[in-house]
This record gives sequence, structure tokens and C-alpha cells, in this order.
Amino acid sequence: MTDRDDAPLSPRPSSDVAFTETVKAIQMRKGSRDGYARMEDKGGWTDAVTGDLATFISLRDSFYLSTANANGQPYIQHRGGKPGFLKVLDEHRLAFADFSGNRQYITQGNLQENPQAFIFLMDYANRRRIKIWGTARVIEDDPDLLDRLADPDYPDGRPEQAVVFTVVAWDVNCPQHITPRFAENDIARAVKPLKDRITDLEAKLLSLGVTP
Repeated sequence: MTDRDDAPLSPRPSSDVAFTETVKAIQMRKGSRDGYARMEDKGGWTDAVTGDLATFISLRDSFYLSTANANGQPYIQHRGGKPGFLKVLDEHRLAFADFSGNRQYITQGNLQENPQAFIFLMDYANRRRIKIWGTARVIEDDPDLLDRLADPDYPDGRPEQAVVFTVVAWDVNCPQHITPRFAENDIARAVKPLKDRITDLEAKLLSLGVTP
């Protein structure tokens, strides 16, 4: 510790993106500050895309994107597609294709005024959620990127633009209070053995002259 004005400043933990001084004061008052302070001593949350995060992202068919305008008015948008439509470009950047929708352009307008953004990924079936803080920008004039993000099975074809998200920090939430939900494909896969068994039993009944 030194009082010199030119002493190098200790790097701020990545979790400071969410843990403001006000948040830390509340944590102190409510008794959780010591635990989070120990995490901060180790640098805070992860600030790059790891293999585990990349795998988690590749299995998601939807996520929530939060932005805010210059006045701080928040906006949350649901994005959906085939599993893996949110792509990892490198260890610090994610991206997804932005196809023409209702053409309100609220997210794009917000990002033009305020690049701060947040991604919330849910795995309802396994009761897992991942929060990602960062910045985002809309890219309209990069044909190679748009080709990389395009989905050939999407009915509208080529994306109108792309959204590139730069990761600042991410964290995994506990499963508490997550109600399990299952995708249609998951349910169909689980029920298929039962349907096959029913078909087999019906065939045996017919072979015995019994109408099911």
C-alpha cells in the first residue's frame, strides 16, 4: 500500500460491472459482502468465453437481451432460433443474426445511444441460468459476418444486420426458483418409447383378434 500519486491502481474486479458502491453498501448491511469480497480478491467473475460457456450457448434456442436508452429506460427483447443461433466469434465476442421483424428498431436505437447490454440465458429443463454483462453494437455492412450468421433454413433468408456482443463478465446463477420447462423436441423424445410400446401392444392385440 502506498500514498504516492503515481502508484499503479489495482485492477477493478470484473464483477464491479454489477457491484456498484451502492450495491456493495447494501451487501454490507445485509451480511453478504464478505463472501463477495473474497471473490473480488480473485478478480471477480469470468470475463472471457470459456469452453463450458460456449457449450451452454450452443445448446440454447433462445435468450433475453436487455438494453437501455440514453435516459436509462430499459428494454428487454426475446431472441429465438435454432440451437446455437447465438454464436461465439472468439473468447470475448458473441453475435447473432438480426432478421427483419416488426421494424420498431428499439434495441438498435438504444445501442446507438448507450452500448451497455446484458444477455440472460436460460436452461429451464436443467434449471440453469447464465448472466452476461457487456456492450453491443449493430453491424449492417459486413457481408462476411452476415453470411457466417445466416440460417439457410430461415424463411426470410439473409439477415438484415448483425448484433455483436462484447463480453465484460459473466456469472452462473443458482437453480433456486427456476420452474422446469421442456421444449417440444425434448418432450417428443421422452414420449417416443411410450408411443412405440403402445403401437407394439396394439399390434399384438390385433394378432390375437382383439380390437384395441
